[in-house]
Amino acid sequence: MTSPAHLLARLDALGASLRDRPDALALLALGSVGLEISRLDEHSDLDFFVIVTPGSKRKYLETIDWLEQAHPLAFSFANTPDGRKVLFEDGIFAEYAVFELDELERIPYAPGRLVWQREGVPEALAQPVTPPARQEQSREWHTAEALTNLFVGLHREARGEHLTATRFIQSYAVDRVLALASWQDSSEGADPYMPERRFEQRFPEVAASLPRMMQGYAHNRDSALCILAWLENHADVHPRMAAEIRILAGQPGTGSFPAPRRGS
Repeated sequence: MTSPAHLLARLDALGASLRDRPDALALLALGSVGLEISRLDEHSDLDFFVIVTPGSKRKYLETIDWLEQAHPLAFSFANTPDGRKVLFEDGIFAEYAVFELDELERIPYAPGRLVWQREGVPEALAQPVTPPARQEQSREWHTAEALTNLFVGLHREARGEHLTATRFIQSYAVDRVLALASWQDSSEGADPYMPERRFEQRFPEVAASLPRMMQGYAHNRDSALCILAWLENHADVHPRMAAEIRILAGQPGTGSFPAPRRGS
């Protein structure tokens, strides 16, 4: 674990390394090292974009000398066509992407903080031209998708396919619960790409129900019933699908949640 001051100092060192390279244009910090420094802690990592001149992108993706000028690396791999994940020798973890200036206009990202920019690079670079996509599916879609995840998962469970059943029930269906809970949420701390981020702080009541929805590999049926009961208490659940799910789960009960509220 690393102190917040140490993380921010590493960003400054990376900015200094880039400053020495004429084809580097800017270093844009994102997330908790960007505009959300208030939530930076010893468990945070570095998330940033490096902006370079046309034709320079491949060099910055294929070489890491500019990183090691800031601090030696212990591990590095290319995780996307545009970026890498790295671990510095002192334990700081970083995930970054490299873009040429004209590419950035087509990349959705959350607003960030310019740690360093070459003279002439506009401050507006910190604001995306293409904002992150918000949820496009309706509440009805998320509810119906969750029901079908439970239905398919329980059939897989009955067939003895416990792993895929666990994923359908305790992962895919729970993802839909998270989406329903955070529907059109624009509060501070919301992550447009990963609704599970900081979920416990944003939705403590829903988070308190998650252990019953994800009871583990050997408890798919019980988990499915708890998810179904939550859905019935927070959405308009199709009664035939609910009945089929209960039959598959082998239990007529509704778990430990309050009685279903219809038409909400």
